[in-house]
Amino acid sequence: MITREEIANVLDQPVYDGDGNKIGDAKHVFFDDMTGRPEWVSVKTGMFGSTESFVPIRDAALVQDHLEVPYGKDQVKGAPSVDVDAGGHLSETEEHRLYDYYGINWDSVLSEAERTDDDRWAAGPGTAGAAGAAGAAGVAGTRGEAGGNDLRGTAGAGGTAGTAGGMTGRQDAKEREAMRGDQAMTRSEEQMHIGVERHESGRARLRKYVVTEEVQQTVPVTHEEVRVVREPITDANRDEAMAGPEISEAEHEVTLHAERPVVETETVPVERVRMTTEELTENETVRGQVRKERIEAETESFTEDEMRQGDKRRGRE
Repeated sequence: MITREEIANVLDQPVYDGDGNKIGDAKHVFFDDMTGRPEWVSVKTGMFGSTESFVPIRDAALVQDHLEVPYGKDQVKGAPSVDVDAGGHLSETEEHRLYDYYGINWDSVLSEAERTDDDRWAAGPGTAGAAGAAGAAGVAGTRGEAGGNDLRGTAGAGGTAGTAGGMTGRQDAKEREAMRGDQAMTRSEEQMHIGVERHESGRARLRKYVVTEEVQQTVPVTHEEVRVVREPITDANRDEAMAGPEISEAEHEVTLHAERPVVETETVPVERVRMTTEELTENETVRGQVRKERIEAETESFTEDEMRQGDKRRGRE
C-alpha cells in the first residue's frame, strides 16, 4: 500500500502492470476523505498522454523508480471514463462504477472507511482535529486529489476541521461550495489534441521479366555474278591466244561468292533501376467535438408590491 509520504515519489512516474508492461505515467493521486489514505491514481495513457484512466492504489507498490499495480495494461486502459468535479473530487456514483469495474466489493470499502473513522473519533477530539489540519480528511468531497505535493480538499485547523472532515465526506457540490464560501465558479472546457500515427498504406516492388521484340535492320550484302568478256586478238595478247591447240574443246570454271546476314546477340548492361521513397506533406482537416461550459448571470427583479412587503417585514423586525 502507498503511504501519504510516498506520494511525491509516485507523481509523474511510470506505472507498470504485474507483467512489466508500461501503462503510462501517474498524474494525480486521490485520497479518501474519510480515511485520509491514497485510494486512486490517475494514469496518463494513449497518444501523447491524452487519456486518463483511474486505477486503485490500495494494492499498488512503489518499486524502485516506478509504481506497480496488480491490474493488466489492457484492463487499465479500458477503465470507464469518469468526471472529476471542479473541486477535484470523484462523486460516489463515479467511484462506485470504478470499484465495480475492478471487481472490488463496495460494501467492504464502506465498512473499512467506517472502521477507520471510528478509530479516529475514539482517539479523541484533539487527534481528530490534528488529522483535519494535516489535510487527511478534506471537507470538499468524497475523494480529495493530490497534484504534485498539493493536497486538494479544504483542511481546517484544530478539532473543528477534523470533525468536519469526517462528517461531510458525502456532501454534494452545492453544499461543499457553500462551506468554502467561494463566490466564484470555475469554467472548464475540453481541448482537442491532434496527433498523427504512421501505418502501412500499400506496398511497391520491382519485378524483372523478359520480353521478345522484333528488331529490323538493313545491312548491305554482296554476291558474284558471271559476266562474259570478249576481247579481240591484238599484238599484245596474240602469243597467249595462240598457245593452245588450233581446234579443241575446253572448260574453264569460276567459283562464285555471295554474302548473307549473320545474326548474333550479346547481353550488355544498359541501366540500373532502384526504388526510393519520398514524403509528401498535405493538409487534412480533422473534425471533432469538444464540450465547453458556459456561465451566465441570472437577475431576479422584484415588483413594487414585493419590495413594499419586504420593507414592512424589515420594519416589524
